[in-house]
Amino acid sequence: MISIASRNLKIFFRDRAAVFFSLLGVLIILGLYVLFLGDTIAKGLPNIEGVSFLINSWIISGILAVISITSTMGAFGIMVEDRSRKILKDFTTSPISRRDLTGGYILSSFSIGVIMSLITFVLGELYIVMSGGELLPLVSILKVIGLILLSVLASSSIVFFITTLIKSQNAFAAASTVLGTLIGFLTGIYIPIGTLPEAVQFVVKIFPVSHAGVLLRSVLMDRPMEVSFGSAPAGVEQDFIQNMGVVYKFGDYTVHSWLSIAILVGTTVLFFGLSLLNMMRKSK
Repeated sequence: MISIASRNLKIFFRDRAAVFFSLLGVLIILGLYVLFLGDTIAKGLPNIEGVSFLINSWIISGILAVISITSTMGAFGIMVEDRSRKILKDFTTSPISRRDLTGGYILSSFSIGVIMSLITFVLGELYIVMSGGELLPLVSILKVIGLILLSVLASSSIVFFITTLIKSQNAFAAASTVLGTLIGFLTGIYIPIGTLPEAVQFVVKIFPVSHAGVLLRSVLMDRPMEVSFGSAPAGVEQDFIQNMGVVYKFGDYTVHSWLSIAILVGTTVLFFGLSLLNMMRKSK
């Protein structure tokens, strides 16, 4: 398992195109944020102290949720390439067990997702500090790292399931493009969730990876919200957190952090289980 994972890691980071496309969703979001979203959101929050710190923390939280799925998608591209080039058949006829082979692909995808997410987190924190914000305290940093691990685990399970349904590199490239484009909407970054129709909001709220975004916002935006809304009326803060997806509500019910964590854990178990069943069915 370790040897397969090590081999996949070397292949991924040696392929600049794979790394680039893993970052494509993040680059799109950053481009939109710099050109359009940043100023638009800031103009909707006049006379708010530390608005740059607040909005930068919001966007970095969303980007961390996005990179967890786009980076694992790029990592599983190695599995699709191996399948299309019949390398996977060579592995299955070797002494390597199917369990170790599958585990190697999962482990390498998870490792790549964590590495790319941690790099993004460090760069995001540097950007926030350079823009006049504050560095996260150590406890919050540890919380973010824990959430990154959970987010990547859930994302890799979803992508693994998608990958088991794909046979060709062209189909995988198309799926990656579609997912990379949609992920910003599905995590409520391109457009604040409060401005979307109710039906679309519901779709965003039930998409598992969007709950990773909510959990990350709860940590990264804790201090910025204290600075921005410390002396503001309570209604202003409540409107902001609902409009920007800092918390999710279904009617009068507020989704608590423990439930978002449970959704990510459940997603991991469900999709990894479905993926393994799908692979077992194909091997018969």
